[in-house]
Amino acid sequence: MVAERDPYILCEDLFKIYKIADLEVVALRGLDLEVNTGEVVAIVGASGSGKTTLLNILAGYDNPSAGKIRVGDKDLLRMSTKDVEVYRREDVGFLWQQTSRNLFPYLTSIENVALPMMLTDISSKERNDRARELLELMGMGHRIDHTPEKLSGGEQQRVAIGVALANHPPLLLADEPTGELDDATAGEILDLFGTVNQELNTTILIVTHDPDIAYKVGRVVMILDGKMSTEIRRKVSFKRVAGEAETGVELEEFTLVDGAGRVQIPRQYLDELKIKDRARVVVEDGKVTLQSGDA
Repeated sequence: MVAERDPYILCEDLFKIYKIADLEVVALRGLDLEVNTGEVVAIVGASGSGKTTLLNILAGYDNPSAGKIRVGDKDLLRMSTKDVEVYRREDVGFLWQQTSRNLFPYLTSIENVALPMMLTDISSKERNDRARELLELMGMGHRIDHTPEKLSGGEQQRVAIGVALANHPPLLLADEPTGELDDATAGEILDLFGTVNQELNTTILIVTHDPDIAYKVGRVVMILDGKMSTEIRRKVSFKRVAGEAETGVELEEFTLVDGAGRVQIPRQYLDELKIKDRARVVVEDGKVTLQSGDA
């Protein structure tokens, strides 16, 4: 078993290489990430930076090429096909941006939420009771008999969260869960994540392009070119995820240092210092100074 002090999610020097025809595309290049139990972390980055690749690997939909990755007591690099099936069913819930991918159109809300539980050995009554309980938590108790086309986009996403949580997974992964919603509805969905996190102690990772996400969650990690580059935290203690940005709180931004001692320097700083392919690192009076190597 994993000791309590260990992070619930641990990625070390993680690589993912795709081969397309005769080309190799490196989606993740030495990525490090730690997430504690019950934490809500937002992952932000440009298209193609590796966000969705990371989420797919954590969900068991894809395999890393190299490195180390652990979720709870599961080593994702050493799992058999059967282990992966059990992991997807019991340990992780996944929420797609496109609501149509999360729900079966011909099933009602309660049938959609109960469906994943049919892969377990619980009784039909237990499945229905659990589905009702989750839909009540999602604020959808009055829409249990409605099929998706009778629900708004926000309502569909609420049901989809219920589906993702059907088998009590300790981890919820959400890929742009508010990308297709208006601002007000997106705020309601983030509030719902806060409720899920508080009441079920679910660890949540959210991939998002929301520019204000740092004012809504406790920690934001920015991914650049397949590696974690910076982290934004609140200076004051964080209580819960909220749909409304708390713009009055003070934020701190840190450059991340990976296990190999590597850091990513923002391009604008390198351009300002005229640093190209070489640099001098000078340690003096407890400070590290970076200078152009061509000077």
